[in-house]
Amino acid sequence: MESRILSSGTNPFSSTDLIQLRKPIRRTITSSIISTKSPLSSVGDVSGGGNLNWGRQLRSTYLLVDKFHPISSAPSSKREFVIPICATSDSAGEAKVGLLEKYPALVTGFFFFMWYFLNVIFNILNKKIYNYFPYPYFVSVVHLAVGVVYCLISWAVGLPKRAPMDGNQLKLLIPVAACHALGHVMSNVSFAAVAVSFTHTIKALEPFFNASASQFILGQPIPVTLWLSLAPVVLGVSMASLTELSFNWLGFISAMISNISFTYRSIYSKKAMTDMDSTNLYAYISIISLFFCLPPAILIEGPTLLKSGFSDAIAKVGMVKFVSDLFWVGMFYHLYNQLATNTLERVAPLTHAVGNVLKRVFVIGFSIVIFGNKISTQTGIGTGIAIAGVALYSYIKAKIEEEKRQAKAA
Repeated sequence: MESRILSSGTNPFSSTDLIQLRKPIRRTITSSIISTKSPLSSVGDVSGGGNLNWGRQLRSTYLLVDKFHPISSAPSSKREFVIPICATSDSAGEAKVGLLEKYPALVTGFFFFMWYFLNVIFNILNKKIYNYFPYPYFVSVVHLAVGVVYCLISWAVGLPKRAPMDGNQLKLLIPVAACHALGHVMSNVSFAAVAVSFTHTIKALEPFFNASASQFILGQPIPVTLWLSLAPVVLGVSMASLTELSFNWLGFISAMISNISFTYRSIYSKKAMTDMDSTNLYAYISIISLFFCLPPAILIEGPTLLKSGFSDAIAKVGMVKFVSDLFWVGMFYHLYNQLATNTLERVAPLTHAVGNVLKRVFVIGFSIVIFGNKISTQTGIGTGIAIAGVALYSYIKAKIEEEKRQAKAA
C-alpha cells in the first residue's frame, strides 16, 4: 500500500493517495496575550511552509512581562508581551535558531529519502512473505495491528499527545476508514497474486479514477488538458497488462478495486475535515480500519490458517523468522505511511506530485532487480508510458491548483 494518508485538505484528488483532512489555521488575539490555535496539521501546511518534526508541533513560548518583571531598569505598570522568533530557546530565554530550522531543505531531503527507503523495503519484504505465506487478508491485519500497537505506545508516552475523539468525528471517519481498509486489503491480494511491479503499474491508473469521480460524482469539471494527460496512463497500463508474464485476473481486478476504494476514500475524506493533527488522525483511522479487516481475515483465511497455514510457514522459515518478518513488515508499513504524510506536508504540491511519481518508479525498479522478475519489452515500454503519463498529469494538476490558490489570494 502506498502513502495515502493525511495530506492537505484543499485537494482531495491529488496525484498522491494520502487522506486529506485538515482545516485552515485560526488565530485569536486578546488584549493581554497572543494565542495561536495551530494544530499539527497547520504546522506542516504546504501553503504556510511550516515544519513538522516527527509528529510533534514546535510550539512558540510566550513571555508575559509586567511591572514585576521589567524588560528595562525602569519599572512599568503596563503589561507587555514578547514573541520569540523561533520555537526553541536556551535557559536564559534567548532565542536561537537550531540546525534543523536553519537548513530545512536538508530535513525535507531526509524525509524524502526515508519515505522512499521504507516504501521499497516494505514492498520487498511484503512480497517475500507472500512467497512462503500466501494469506493477504491475515497479513493486511498484521500491517494495521502492528501500527496500532505503535500508536498506542506513542500515545502512552505522549509522543504525540492523544487527541480526543467524539461521536461526531467517529461518524465522519468510519467511511474513510472503511475505504482505507478495503483498498489496503485489495492491494495486498494483488501483491500476493502477481509481481509487485505489475501491481504498481495497475495502480498508476488511480489518477484516472480520481478524475472520473471528481467529474461525474462531485460534479467538479476537469480541464481537457488533464483528461488528455491521462491517455498515456491508460495506454501504458493496457500495453503492460497484455504481455505481463505474471498476469492473472485476481491480481488485476484486486488492484483495480483498490484504485476505486482509495478514490472513494478521497471523497469521504473531504467531507471529514477536522482540526485533529495528521498523526492522530492516521492513528484513529488505522484503529478503525483494523476492525474492518478482521472479519474477512477470520472468515476467509481463518480455517486454512489454523489447519496448515501457520505450520507450513513455520516449517519453511522457522518460528523466529516468521514472527520477525510479520512484525517488521507491519512496522515498515506504518512508518512509511507516516513519513509520507510528514514529507508531503513540508513541500509544495508540484514537488509532492513529482515525489510520488518517483516513488513508484523506485518501487517498480527495485522490485524487478530484487526478485529478478522477467518482463517483456512491451511490458517495460507500457510501464514507462504509464509512469510518464502520471508524471504529466501530476504536473498539470499541481499547476492548476497553484493558479487557483494565487487567484483566491489575489
